[in-house]
Amino acid sequence: MTRELAKGYEPHDVEKRWYSEWEAKGYFHAAATSDKKPYSIVIPPPNVTGALHMGHALNNTLQDILCRWKRMQGYNVLWMPGTDHAGIATQNVVERQLTAEGKDRHDLGREAFIERVWQWKAESGGQIIGQLKRLGASCDWERERFTMDEGLSKAVRTVFVKLYEDGLIYRDNRLINWCPRCHTALSDIEVEHEDHKGHLWHIRYPVVGEPGRFVVVATTRPETMLGDTAVAVHPEDERYTALVGKKVLLPLLNREIPVVADDYVDREFGTGVVKITPAHDFNDFEVGLRHGLDKINVLDESGIINAAGHQYEGLDRFAARTRIVAELEAEGLLEKTDDHPMSVGGCYRCKTVVEPYLSLQWYVKVAPLAERALDAVKSGKTRILPKQWENTYYDWMENIRDWCISRQIWWGHRIPAWFCDHCGEVNVAMDAPKKCSKCGSDELRQETDVLDTWFSSALWPFSTMGWPEQTGELKTFYPTACLVTGFDILFFWVARMMMMGLHFMDEVPFTDVYIHALVRDAHGQKMSKSKGNVIDPLTVIDQYGTDAFRFTLAAFAAQGRDIKLAEERISGYRNFCNKVWNAARFTLMNLDGFNPDGLGLDSMELSQGDKWILHRFNETARSVDETLTGYRYNESAMALYQFTWSEFCDWYLELSKHDIYNGTPERKQATQYVLWYTLENLLRLLHPFMPFITEEIWQALPGIKTSPTIMQAAYPAPCDTRSFPQDAADMERVMAVIGGIRNIRGEMDVPPSKQIAVILSCDNDATQRLMKHNENAIINLARVSDLAIGHGITQPEDASIQVAGDVQIYVPLKGLVDVAAEEERLLKEIGKIDKEIEMFSKKLESPAFVDRAPAEIVAKERQKLVDVTAKKLVLEESLDKIRSLK
Repeated sequence: MTRELAKGYEPHDVEKRWYSEWEAKGYFHAAATSDKKPYSIVIPPPNVTGALHMGHALNNTLQDILCRWKRMQGYNVLWMPGTDHAGIATQNVVERQLTAEGKDRHDLGREAFIERVWQWKAESGGQIIGQLKRLGASCDWERERFTMDEGLSKAVRTVFVKLYEDGLIYRDNRLINWCPRCHTALSDIEVEHEDHKGHLWHIRYPVVGEPGRFVVVATTRPETMLGDTAVAVHPEDERYTALVGKKVLLPLLNREIPVVADDYVDREFGTGVVKITPAHDFNDFEVGLRHGLDKINVLDESGIINAAGHQYEGLDRFAARTRIVAELEAEGLLEKTDDHPMSVGGCYRCKTVVEPYLSLQWYVKVAPLAERALDAVKSGKTRILPKQWENTYYDWMENIRDWCISRQIWWGHRIPAWFCDHCGEVNVAMDAPKKCSKCGSDELRQETDVLDTWFSSALWPFSTMGWPEQTGELKTFYPTACLVTGFDILFFWVARMMMMGLHFMDEVPFTDVYIHALVRDAHGQKMSKSKGNVIDPLTVIDQYGTDAFRFTLAAFAAQGRDIKLAEERISGYRNFCNKVWNAARFTLMNLDGFNPDGLGLDSMELSQGDKWILHRFNETARSVDETLTGYRYNESAMALYQFTWSEFCDWYLELSKHDIYNGTPERKQATQYVLWYTLENLLRLLHPFMPFITEEIWQALPGIKTSPTIMQAAYPAPCDTRSFPQDAADMERVMAVIGGIRNIRGEMDVPPSKQIAVILSCDNDATQRLMKHNENAIINLARVSDLAIGHGITQPEDASIQVAGDVQIYVPLKGLVDVAAEEERLLKEIGKIDKEIEMFSKKLESPAFVDRAPAEIVAKERQKLVDVTAKKLVLEESLDKIRSLK
């Protein structure tokens, strides 16, 4: 039975109602075992502290399109959801709460603080899950995981113990990123760099034993000179060959340090001499290892100069910098100071300037793990798309450094290691040991550090499925089909999942990795709160509806190209939603009393218009399948948009009207069936992109449903019963003629309500028969009162002409237009255009504008001039035609 749709589409009630039903009825749930072919995706787990931003919206829209598409293709689809415990981020949230209460975490103690964090998570964490549901994400929420839930915690401990036993985890004093405020090591991705105006100080280091001689060293961080243990020159720099092996005097501290030769030095930078501070610079650390240099740490955990800084002990690092520069200048050891732009790294949570810091940390020896992960991509076991990112992956993996996995915070997976205070043995175990494995002492103390958040995330594809237990989910869904993620975590997350998956599961974690681009503002700028150009996905959803937002993201998700997002574009796709809705309303209004059950295309008397729309739908289904298979979302969206708007709505709905209102009963039924059939299939084709509006309309269509929801209906695939290439080509010839007549009407400014006489002169009999066969379509769609179709007809003197293939279209103009009034109108329009041409030409002839304005503005103005000049030519041609009628 046909159900009437509301006059306008109001998305919010529809979205809420359908999502609740989908979730309540378990339509997102995957079976652990099934006869269906499996398809699985693991969600990149958002931080439990997070709120939905544009990156999440794009990432999860693309995943949901894949999952809904594969579900409709008959796969057993698991989209595994969950959130990340986000160690530092979450700890900071709770610490801020404590600060507001006049406390800090040390007042509570470790256990009580962790309990407080769990309390915060229960009350406020995970709001992003509700926001993902608003986006329409069809995750298997019954399987939702958290990186610190009991099962995942067991997986983390199992991996740590196994890697330690395999000799792949060790402790060492090495240089790491350190936040002096959070008092923890940071991964590179947790350090955010910003450009600042800094200085380059040129300092004189006296050469020992050669009074009056010194070398000049440039630095941006003069306070670190307190930890210098050498200066270095390039071994092939002839200026300093004689200096290598000698010593210089460290200014202010008067400590003798050697001059070493190392390829790391850039001869072209500054004077070609650099200071080497192994405990406070990553490159210097490596130089220090090569030359056996001391590592002198001059900072404490809070960024305060320690005892190694002698007279500067107790000063904050930046206060020490100021005093050191002043004293260097006073002693004549500061040669000059230059302004110097520099990129300064800050903690991603508290924004404190991060220090390279020498610290005892836990590391994973990754080279043995990286080898297989590298080979897996090179051999094609895992594809990275777009392919350009493979080279980035290779570069990282071939130059990989050991991974610092310890963090000096409380919230996270506490490292399962216990130190024996009696003999110093390190005991690594799944559970707390009662006594030392070496000496038997019970004086055991657990490591206070927790693991890097990325450690648990690296296990996500298999830990979420129940590993280390051998579960049905693991057997069915691992390895996963595809990972959709951003390029910024290709190394930090994707590469590590590859390493861990291969080491512990002996299989790659995913066969495809699709790297999506960034969502930027309309001008291509990165969105940021400081710039005020952030577009909030939830605000957009409230204003335009989820389907319009999702379709916009898909339509602009071209491989390798960032998305320039403006609200006008989302508004444009809201119009597309309205177009779909109105097409459905028209169809339903003309299906009153119609029942498609028992009918089929093979039993219908189909017109060429019917065959054309069916063929075009078939080709659209083929295009969507091919482009989605290749992760070319934008091409899929554009194929759907083009077919829906330009072919189904603009052409077929108009073509159908004659047979519905004036056709024989047989033709009416055939047209109704093709209308219903095309709309029903189109809704299924659109569903992965626009889930809510398609479900609402689909449920209103007449006929017995083969499934309770469109989510479980079969996804349309190209088939022979809809393939009519010759009829489609013939119909497009007819449509070209209709378009030609419409062009003449537009050029001559004939009102849409006014019917016209048309003569079609065909080059051959076959074309004449084709036009005659479709004369109703030409008459109705081109608003023709008198249509003559013939062969070799001479052009009437007073006619406007258009050519459409092998058909000449003549439209007699006498009596059709008021020649004097039309001539006056055209002259007025040309006069306006002339003024615009003069304005643009003057602007573009002005050096003040061309030389000073941004290039893109100048280019826009040039294009405007081209456009108005072309418009003038069209108007002048129309004027000539009108004057020929006098």
